[in-house]
Amino acid sequence: MSDGAVVVIGGTSGICLRLAETYAGRGMPVVISGRDRSRAADVATAIDGTATACGVDLAEPATIRDCLADIGPVSRLVLGAVERDENAVAQYDVSRAMRLVTLKLVGYTEVIHTLLPRLTGDASILLFGGLALRRPYPGSTTVTTVNGGVTGIVHTLAVELAPIRVNGIHPGIVGDSPYWADKEQTLEATRGRTPLGRLVTMDEVVDASIFLLENGGVNGVNLDVDGGWLLR
Repeated sequence: MSDGAVVVIGGTSGICLRLAETYAGRGMPVVISGRDRSRAADVATAIDGTATACGVDLAEPATIRDCLADIGPVSRLVLGAVERDENAVAQYDVSRAMRLVTLKLVGYTEVIHTLLPRLTGDASILLFGGLALRRPYPGSTTVTTVNGGVTGIVHTLAVELAPIRVNGIHPGIVGDSPYWADKEQTLEATRGRTPLGRLVTMDEVVDASIFLLENGGVNGVNLDVDGGWLLR
């Protein structure tokens, strides 16, 4: 891997924080971002003392360029900022829908646009989506739609940015993630439908993420990591 940082947008918690910690543990320079710069800085300090942080809200794309101005060369770019949203059509909240669509589709793309001149020759990009794309639920219209958009961004940018590799990862329900850890009823029902007989873990999603970022033969792939949940 050439010189350059691993930049994890949305790296202050959950799977993306674990991914940032893993790269830092391998001696890579790491930059994480969160909407709250102060909190992001505290999380970065806790990683290993060398990680750095910036504050950026992808739902405000006009601010992204200035927020990322201090980042130098980038060898791995991870776009994992998410917002949970259940927005039923009967009570449709346009402002929430617009925020999520802007964050995932415009925000992700603007980050790539901003950092493109700083990507190293062997750089790779990973976008986080989710399996609401293929298994929708009541209130998931916006989430399902934007995750479909993530798939499209992966395909178009793998062509447009060649030879830079661009891949997507779509985790299922991750049993030990902070969001799902206390939702036992949902977890138990999902275990029963998962051929593994258990849920995937954060470490397994991190391993899959690193595979997509590091394997030079993988490009334009949208990878489901769900233990086979979609098969039932």
